[in-house]
Parts: sequence; C-alpha cells; structure tokens
Amino acid sequence: MHQLTLAEIARGLADKKFSSEELTKTLLARIAQLDPQLNSFISLTEDLALQQAKAADARRANGESGALLGAPIAHKDLFCTQGIRTSCGSKMLDNFKAPYDATVVAKLAAAGAVTLGKTNMDEFAMGSANESSYYGPVKNPWNLEHVPGGSSGGSAAAVAARLLPAATATDTGGSIRQPAAFTNLTGLKPTYGRVSRWGMIAYASSLDQGGPLARTAEDCAILLQGMAGFDTNDSTSIDEPVPDYSASLNDSLKGLRIGVPKEYFSAGLDPRIAELIHNSIKELEKLGAVIKEISLPNMQHAIPAYYVIAPAEASSNLSRFDGVRFGHRCADPKNLEDLYKRSRGEGFGPEVQRRIMVGAYALSAGYYDAYYLKAQKIRRLVKNDFMAAFNEVDIILGPTTPNPAWKLGAKNSDPVAAYLEDVYTITANLAGLPGLSMPAGFVDGLPVGVQLLAPYFQEGRLLNVAHQYQLNTDWHTRTPTGF
Repeated sequence: MHQLTLAEIARGLADKKFSSEELTKTLLARIAQLDPQLNSFISLTEDLALQQAKAADARRANGESGALLGAPIAHKDLFCTQGIRTSCGSKMLDNFKAPYDATVVAKLAAAGAVTLGKTNMDEFAMGSANESSYYGPVKNPWNLEHVPGGSSGGSAAAVAARLLPAATATDTGGSIRQPAAFTNLTGLKPTYGRVSRWGMIAYASSLDQGGPLARTAEDCAILLQGMAGFDTNDSTSIDEPVPDYSASLNDSLKGLRIGVPKEYFSAGLDPRIAELIHNSIKELEKLGAVIKEISLPNMQHAIPAYYVIAPAEASSNLSRFDGVRFGHRCADPKNLEDLYKRSRGEGFGPEVQRRIMVGAYALSAGYYDAYYLKAQKIRRLVKNDFMAAFNEVDIILGPTTPNPAWKLGAKNSDPVAAYLEDVYTITANLAGLPGLSMPAGFVDGLPVGVQLLAPYFQEGRLLNVAHQYQLNTDWHTRTPTGF
C-alpha cells in the first residue's frame, strides 16, 4: 500500500479494497521502521491519525466520497495544529502547542485527510538543505549522505521514501521546488495569495506560500484542490475562484508556447543538468509544444534583492519571539533586557540569527534606502521581465537547481554558496508567480528537476504540462533503493 499515489488511494478506498484505518496503520508502522534513517518527522500524531481514519471510513460508509477522504498526509511543522507541537524546527518553539488549526490544516481535515504527523524543516524555514533544524538534519533517501533540500526537506524525504503519499510544504524562495528536485518529486508553489497563510508561521510574509509535495502532478492537483481558496482571516488571500485542477490534466499541449530563458544556461549550471533539461524540452516538443528562446535580463540581480528583502521581513516577524508570552524562555533572567537577549540567543540557531542581523541592518536608519528600497525596485524589475515574457509565451521552462543535492555539511562553512543554489527559484517568489518542479532524470544517482513557471493563477496549466510529461516519461516512478 505504501507505493500507492494519492489518486490510487482514492480509487482503492472508493472500491473498498482497503480502509483508511488499515492504510494509516501500515504507514505509521513504516514510519516507525524507516524514519530513524531519515529524521523526516519532528512529531508523530498516531492517536489523531487513527481517530481521523476511523471517521473517514465512517463517512465513506455513509455514502460520502472525495479524493482526500481517508488519505494520509503530513504537515510541515510550521502549520499550526491545535493541541500539537508546532516547532518551526526551532528550540524557540520546542514547547509550543498551537491553540488553533491553520486554515490549510482545517481545510484538509474537513476534506477528510488523515494527519500522520509534523515534518522536519529548516529552522523558521531558513535554509536550502534542512540542516538548520534544532532536531537535526534530514537525510535524502536517494543517498543518506546528501541533503534533501530545504526548507521543506522533511516533507520531501518522507514522500520520496514512500512513508506517505503527499505532504504540505511552504515556499519562500524555492523551498517546495528545490526539495522536490533533490528527491524526485513533483512540488508546486502556487500564486501568492492562492493558499491561505493564516496559521502558517511566517518567515517573510510577502514571499511565503504554502503548497503540495507529492510524487505526481495528478496528486499535487488533488492536494492543492483541498488547500486553495479565499480566506477572510488572511489579508493577503486573493478572492479568486478555485478551478477544478484535475479537470484540465489531460488537455492537449499542441501549440503551447514554452519560453526558455537564455540566462538559465550560464556557466553556473551543471552541464549534465543542462542536458537533462534539453531532453525534457524535446519530450514536450513531441507533445506539440512550441519552444522559444526568451530573456529575463534582471535575473542576475534576484539573489541579492531576495537576500535583503527576506531577512528584513524575517527580522520583523521574529521580533515577537522574545521569551515573554510563549516559546523558549531563559532561566533566571536578571532583568527584561537579559530575558530578551538570552531567550533569543538560546532559542534561535546560527542561520536564523544571521538572517535577523542582516535584516535588521538593511532596515536600519541610513541603510534602508541603500539596501531595502533598492531591493524592492529590483523586485519590480524582475516582475516586469516576467510580464513581458508572458506576452510572448504561455509558460517558462528551465532547471530547478544549478546542481544536484550536495553532501551533508558541504556548504555549512559558506552560507553564500547555499544561497546561490536558489538562483532559479527565487524569482517566482519575488514576482508572486506559480512555479512547479517535476522529475527530469538523474546525475550520479541523484534526482534532477525541471521547473515550469506560469502567469498568475495558472496552476492548472502547470499541472497539465507536468501530467502530460509524466504520462510520457517514467522518472517520477523511480523509487530510492531501500525504500
């Protein structure tokens, strides 16, 4: 049962081949057996999962149906879950139990999804390798000596290792798409505002977006259907109708205009990945797509702009974690200043402290105009580049990452080297566009992803292209040895 996709699980439950309770027990046993190798979970919720599974079986017995009814999933540990630890991968929130459910959690629970647990992540979603977690690094099931990508590495590793069929994740600069590429999954970052951020602990509020991680585009369509929608609790949520994402999966790609930016194929891209991307382009051409070279001239400025804007927002968002109301509090503070300093110094890890310092500096008097304001102007230029490109093409295609997954610890002494791995993904967050990564092959036994970007609210088009590609390739069906 652990090899079944979400779509296959939905069919199996509808045909009464197995019950949600049987499936849940099988996967919980698998997690207990295999996850010690991976460290992909922070918390398991066995009692809740079995309770939800029994309730889903009862709803089906009463005639209800639904693709997510009885389907097991897990949540990245920054989605608040009522009465369950929501740690954000940090010592700061190690003792925090959320008093309410995030909108995403509540919507999926209402659809009948079964929550198996909360997945490991980079602390406060800051990282590209899942090595900054207070609970230790997550390991890539394709090679346990390599990183699974971050910050949603726990969700990615768990799905890739067949511990569960799908999981929620978040993407601030590539944190859904990069782990998807590193672990041979399909991952979708929706349009900014498509999925509610209410109850999703913020890293950078103007960039963060929740989305699905699964093995196939079909499964991503099912999970996104349950996650997406307008939320009055979230002032950045967009009141836009949610289409049936599964309905357009089988649309023809004949005449689809795909843009390939010349800037993507620079010296920084591993030539073996470039070859796999060109192979993907040929497959899509066979399906009737038309390829056109385009330009994104301001892409080179995206990384410096992102690493001013994101830390600036993080320094503001994380100011609430002060040891006073909730979270970690230092022992025996001498006074209020000592409470703040030691609680934050003990509660936050090195990467979080680094980004808070960068952000506070960029927002400080005398530097705001020189750094933060300039970064926001570059952000607008990046968006304008995409708007111009989408006048000529329907989607944009390129690599998800410049290199395959690196070895654990390989970039710890050089944070900038890790930041540069986000070069292809962060532009979608700066512009608020939807982006998808899908499996495209292997380099040295490690998975490689191809990225698709589309205009606002065109998630259905991305899923359609990925699904048609997956009907004609088998990369997404490969399973890591031992899992």
